[in-house]
Amino acid sequence: MTSTSTPNPLSQRLFKDDDKGDIDPFALFEEWFAEAKVSEPNDPHAMAVATVDAGGLPDVRMVLMNARDHRGLVFFTNFDSRKGEELKAHPKAGLVFHWKSLRRQVRMRGPVETVAPAEADAYFATRSRVSQIGAQASKQSRPLDRKTDLIEAVEALKASIGGDEPVRRPPNWSGFRVIPLEIEYWKDGEFRLHDRVRFTRSDSIAPWTRQRLYP
Repeated sequence: MTSTSTPNPLSQRLFKDDDKGDIDPFALFEEWFAEAKVSEPNDPHAMAVATVDAGGLPDVRMVLMNARDHRGLVFFTNFDSRKGEELKAHPKAGLVFHWKSLRRQVRMRGPVETVAPAEADAYFATRSRVSQIGAQASKQSRPLDRKTDLIEAVEALKASIGGDEPVRRPPNWSGFRVIPLEIEYWKDGEFRLHDRVRFTRSDSIAPWTRQRLYP
């Protein structure tokens, strides 16, 4: 997804009924995300990720979008966590960005793939050393009797690795890429007459279609 500056920003065209031209929803996301980075007080890249468990019961949690490009949106996690196990078993997910300061929301859903090891290594290398060690020490989503057990595990790893030795990415820590087949843009409207436009495509290389929706 590459942000471009145009005389007619896509966000200004999105909700115009007389605009029937093509709009790239990824480029549109870049426009909205750029505004969110200015107005959101904390984490504009925070997103809810929805999955399902073996019984079909949905799970949802907040994570951080760590990367994005023309293929999709990426977040990193422990693959032995609940969301990791659910996505490995059912590789489909839904995402929601809610930017309250802008009164806007973006929803996406589609299949999920695992990122390449080199991509996971590159991102892991950007994390702070303590975060890297924490990723090794944490048995994410598993029962924890005391917080001090985790802290002691982190301190033990710090001592065993040494101050200058690089921290290797754990083999069960990597990233998932959500490949959107559906993207919906929502903007708050007066008297709850909100604006909604949904983009859909049949697969990752198919052209997008656009449809306005009732609020």
